[in-house]
Amino acid sequence: MTGKNRENYNKNYIAYVNSFDPPTKHFKNCFRAFMVGGLICCIGQFIRYMLEGVVGLTGDELAGATSIVLIFLGVLLTGLGVYDRIGRNAGAGSIVPITGFANTVASPAMEFKTEGMVYGMAAKMFIVAGPIIVFGVLAGTAVGIIYLLL
Repeated sequence: MTGKNRENYNKNYIAYVNSFDPPTKHFKNCFRAFMVGGLICCIGQFIRYMLEGVVGLTGDELAGATSIVLIFLGVLLTGLGVYDRIGRNAGAGSIVPITGFANTVASPAMEFKTEGMVYGMAAKMFIVAGPIIVFGVLAGTAVGIIYLLL
């Protein structure tokens, strides 16, 4: 097959494959992601205000408690099957906040719990979230070293 024929073949193949793909609704998907991600952040801000006003937390305790409540809600909604439905409709808007990270840890743990506590749940829990944790720790360490040197 010559170069020109191969190029035409590739174009025809790509056109054939694209004919089976439904058109992507970029604006609608971005709008949903923005709205759901924003709603999750608003819920987090509400929790923060409630912990500050009702419980009287401030500073690091307030930030930590807010994060713990959001992680708990993410894991709870994942366990109830609600977070997956939110993710199907919201796309990236549901995976960006801290609740999405909790979902990425809880989902594989639930999926592989039939394989046992150690080789199933504990080993598979960080399949998706593991690289995020590793690169987050490495990036934090690098920034800390740079900050120390400056």
